[in-house]
Amino acid sequence: MKQVYLDYQSAKPVDQRVIDGMMPFFREKYGNPSALHSIGDEGTEALEESRKVIAEFINADEDEIFFTSGATEAINMGIVGYAMRNKNKGNHIIISEVEHISIHNIAKHLERLGFEVSRIPVDQYGRVSLRKLEQRITDKTILISVGYASNEIGTIQPIREIGKLAEERDIAFHSDAVAAEGLMPIDVKRDGVHLMALSSNDIYGPKGVGVFYMRKKYRVNPLIIGGGQERGLRSGSEDVPGIVGMKVAAEIMQQEMLGEIKRFTGYRNRMIKHILEEVPDSYLNGHPTERLPSNTHVRFDGIEGESILLSFKDKGIAISTGSACTSKTLEPSHTLIATGLLHEEAHGSLQITTGRFNTDEDIDTVLEAVPEIVTRLRNLSPIYKSKKV
Repeated sequence: MKQVYLDYQSAKPVDQRVIDGMMPFFREKYGNPSALHSIGDEGTEALEESRKVIAEFINADEDEIFFTSGATEAINMGIVGYAMRNKNKGNHIIISEVEHISIHNIAKHLERLGFEVSRIPVDQYGRVSLRKLEQRITDKTILISVGYASNEIGTIQPIREIGKLAEERDIAFHSDAVAAEGLMPIDVKRDGVHLMALSSNDIYGPKGVGVFYMRKKYRVNPLIIGGGQERGLRSGSEDVPGIVGMKVAAEIMQQEMLGEIKRFTGYRNRMIKHILEEVPDSYLNGHPTERLPSNTHVRFDGIEGESILLSFKDKGIAISTGSACTSKTLEPSHTLIATGLLHEEAHGSLQITTGRFNTDEDIDTVLEAVPEIVTRLRNLSPIYKSKKV
């Protein structure tokens, strides 16, 4: 059976060109950047060249880039590290209701430490209201955290407007950019972002590597104490092969992103149009236009998302019902609930995300399968039958 992969938001394959770029750093240029000999110098050179490329990728300065073990660590550095460093200035933090589950858990952790956290409501499309954000700012607010886009429903947030508001109020602005990187241009100076997290795998680099961006005038407490690598902010020997992999992935993305955005947008629009036209009682989740080009998120009355997922699995099609970080629980998506959906509506959702290695034939395959699967499951569903009576 041919396998069709349409779950690129949860994990991406590493581009072969990235693997080729990493290989010399496993056996030939294996030196530790902290070592003072010539082999160590090769590691240092690779590390700093990677820092330069990543900085260019988001229009930052080289000394504002810090390498981490992934996006989760980078997010912790930006939120926990900043909160602990600046708690003498205030103890109030603002996040949106549709942030990644990792940020919600960080917020709960900070609340246990005595911080106050406000959660901004969103509209029916999952978009943050600037008015409601401004209403929640107090004289104790030290940090706002809103992601560039939802990793689930794909809605893009008004980042520049939030950044402008944060600048005017002299509040640090943190953004989780993982869902958006490689799918829209990111410019930290233009967008007014002060602290940001990136992931290597989300641009087809290796897993286990991430970046924390911190604008020069800002400071955070380090979370990992040790030998003082990454200018004392993130101790531990740097993963040079992985970091080089992220560098190569960023270089490729800079060259190919605009073409990929156009192709993914075509896939997305085609899938949304076909599904909403061919499947009765189907609906689009997220914003109709301000959404990531790779994201198709739909829901169907009368059936469970898990049943749809397993039916696709039987056909060799890999898709998702939501965030890979929350899919192991039976609870409905907090993002969908925040947009005003009922629990039973949220449970009937399906997330399709495309990527670099998808083809037109992959889209044909899923579109052929959707009406068939939904019809079969509805015929088995007493809930849907009762609705039609």
